[in-house]
Amino acid sequence: MAPVAIETQKPDVVFNPGQYKEQTAGPKTYVKKIEEEGTESQPAAAYQNYLPTWNQNQKYSPLKPFTHTEHGLDADKAFPELLSSAVEKEDLTPTTGSIIRGVQLSSLSSAGKDQLALLTAQRKVLVFRDQDFADLPIHKALEFGGYFGRHHIHPTSGSPEGYPEIHLVHRGAGDKSGQKLLEQRTSTIAWHSDVTYEQQPPGTTFLYIFDKPTTGGDTIFVDQVEAYKRLSPAFQERLHGLKAVHSGIEQAEGSRSRGSIVRRKPVTNEHPIIRTHPATGEKALFVNPQFTRYIVGYKKEESDMLLKFLYDHIAFGADFQARVKWQAKTVIVWDNRVTCHSAILDWVNGQRRHLARITPQAESPFETEYVAKEQSYDE
Repeated sequence: MAPVAIETQKPDVVFNPGQYKEQTAGPKTYVKKIEEEGTESQPAAAYQNYLPTWNQNQKYSPLKPFTHTEHGLDADKAFPELLSSAVEKEDLTPTTGSIIRGVQLSSLSSAGKDQLALLTAQRKVLVFRDQDFADLPIHKALEFGGYFGRHHIHPTSGSPEGYPEIHLVHRGAGDKSGQKLLEQRTSTIAWHSDVTYEQQPPGTTFLYIFDKPTTGGDTIFVDQVEAYKRLSPAFQERLHGLKAVHSGIEQAEGSRSRGSIVRRKPVTNEHPIIRTHPATGEKALFVNPQFTRYIVGYKKEESDMLLKFLYDHIAFGADFQARVKWQAKTVIVWDNRVTCHSAILDWVNGQRRHLARITPQAESPFETEYVAKEQSYDE
């Protein structure tokens, strides 16, 4: 795919703190001593090489375009390495999500990684149990993830010292900021696809666990391909050709307001509301309430109405969602191009929740021509 223009900030998106659900965990709630030593009731962090730092001196230039290689196009569709006879595969739902046991991600060959890219695109979410990923040296984990695309450096999140390519999801021992969120909200759910404000948002993405609550703290995913399929042909056709603005401005301003970091000047970008996956050819909704701001060419009331319908459609689609319960040594792989997800902040005992994300960027979202298909939901 040909390189695209360098990202630029567009002036017509104004910061509105009400648009972005503030994630209250961060440097102000981080207590280094507790994380390193623990307390009488809470153990120390299990993987201290992955504890977060927020380096105010980390500043980066605007992202430049690059040519993404879609490895799913090269995959053997029989998945001989990923789904051999020794591997157990349990589907979470008919369309979305599978749990896989018996394969070690870190041992995959290049051909196996190609199969991983394709199967993730097909099933949207893969849950690998009993993995050694967290025990790898950080540079080895990054080397693995880098096969799938250029590493994205998050503009505002904490990262392990010396590894800004790692995005940390961290709520420390004793941190009950999720409860503070519920003083102003009725739910902690924040549906999103990661950093869609970038010109080239992520594709195949990795999240792995270090510490977790005894119960709670699950991650929920929604299948944006199935969400598109559930719409009537007339509505599908109407959405084709529309573009929406995605913004990182609110996230950056929220980080500044909490005394945290902003590594790179925030950007906005336009993306098609319906995007096509380059390996499967499937069409998916590509909007999310965290980063999508408005539909290009629509008046505010028109845009708000249509986006609200799409957001509600995503949120209420329990029959095309999959909820993943974390276990020790679990790695979740998902395709950000065809899913949205949310953490569930439902535990109240202050136990630590600590994960790392590797976020390879993919191609600029593109749309292919609408083709009418007869809808059928028969068995």
